[in-house]
Amino acid sequence: MTLTYYKDGSLLATYHNLSSYTISNARPSDSGSYSCEADRKFFFVHKTEKTRSVWLTVQDLFPPPTLTIRPIEGSSVTVSCDTWLPWNRSDTQLHYSFFRDDHTLISNGSSSEFQIPAIGKGDSGYYWCEVATASHSVSKQGQRSHVLVQSVPVSGVLLDTQPQGGQALAGEPLVLVCSVAEGTGDIVFSWHREDTGEHLGRKQQRSQRAELEIPAVGGSHMGRYYCTANNGHGLARSGALNVTVRAPASRPVLTLRVPGTRAVVGDVMELHCEAHRGSPPILYRFYYNDVFLGSRSATSGGGASFKLFLTAEHSGNYSCEADNGLGAQRSEAITLSVTEPPPKIRLINGPHRCEGLVQVEREGHWGTVCDDGWDTKDVAVVCRELGCGAAKHTPPGKLYPPLPEEDQPIFIQVALCNGTENTLAECEQVEIFDCEHSEDAGAVCEAFLPHFT
Repeated sequence: MTLTYYKDGSLLATYHNLSSYTISNARPSDSGSYSCEADRKFFFVHKTEKTRSVWLTVQDLFPPPTLTIRPIEGSSVTVSCDTWLPWNRSDTQLHYSFFRDDHTLISNGSSSEFQIPAIGKGDSGYYWCEVATASHSVSKQGQRSHVLVQSVPVSGVLLDTQPQGGQALAGEPLVLVCSVAEGTGDIVFSWHREDTGEHLGRKQQRSQRAELEIPAVGGSHMGRYYCTANNGHGLARSGALNVTVRAPASRPVLTLRVPGTRAVVGDVMELHCEAHRGSPPILYRFYYNDVFLGSRSATSGGGASFKLFLTAEHSGNYSCEADNGLGAQRSEAITLSVTEPPPKIRLINGPHRCEGLVQVEREGHWGTVCDDGWDTKDVAVVCRELGCGAAKHTPPGKLYPPLPEEDQPIFIQVALCNGTENTLAECEQVEIFDCEHSEDAGAVCEAFLPHFT
């Protein structure tokens, strides 16, 4: 028997004793109308039989792939090779290959995606992909797509510091941080001083942030700074940032100032505290025997003072503290002895200090008291002021020669004491108008004499 196969009426093949025709790698071009014819011979009888025609449609296993890529310089990009399988062949395993220009990027991978972590201008070119079955019996190549990697100009340039805000400590490092809100590719960063015109440094890197460190700042680094950035699309500049350098307060020096050569009860003492180094404002605190007295602030440098009215209880140790927020510093302690003021009255030329001619002191000069109206109430006040005993007599001053010189002053004409005052100065007084030294007053007080056993 002879079998003849036809497609669209054209002879395909003739076989003897073979009942099938195989299309080994079907393609859409194999679609058409198929039929076959059989010739049989039985001895001398020849018989031909022909089948009806059958229409065969050969479909693509998958369409040609489509390459998808949308690049922005510096960004992570996913390249996709997209195709699809018919529902009845969805379990067919496909392999993917990616190409750029004449280079193979991925060969026979199992994923339809290819990742470029950070695309750059050098990644521009013609891209395409190829999809094949595992046996490579079916292989299709997508169209070539030209990819031009786009660069984004720099913008939003900002200068900041570490520590932030442009606040730096003397002797410590200061980092100038220049950053951009947008911008791709290699960026050239540059740092400048606005007030001096000085160029500080330059860095080129594929980053939106760069740093320049000043290892140890000092007073000369105070000023206005700015930075620029450029990735080839034009220079962009930041605003100016004011950098201030603050120095901790040094150990302060405390000075005690009193009107005279020594501190006495009733004086107003000035405590002056000053740190010779340190950034203002500086807060000064004052202490007496480690008890807080008060504080004063120096807003523009220099020291500060605190005034104290002295009593006998103010003898002790004084110190001060300087604090500008960068660590408080304490001064050395100064010991102060407060003494009673010397008496403004005395009895002279008598047998002991509690008897004699009465003299009073004014502005460093000694003078006498007239005996007009001089009585025991006046003497009692004198005795109390001198720390003597009770008033005993009111003798005339001439009993205690020698008499004062004529040019020695007489300060009080009449003392009007009521006997309860602590000092003669507290009594009402009549200034001198008519008196001579022959009328000087005297006083006798009970003396406190030491006892010997």
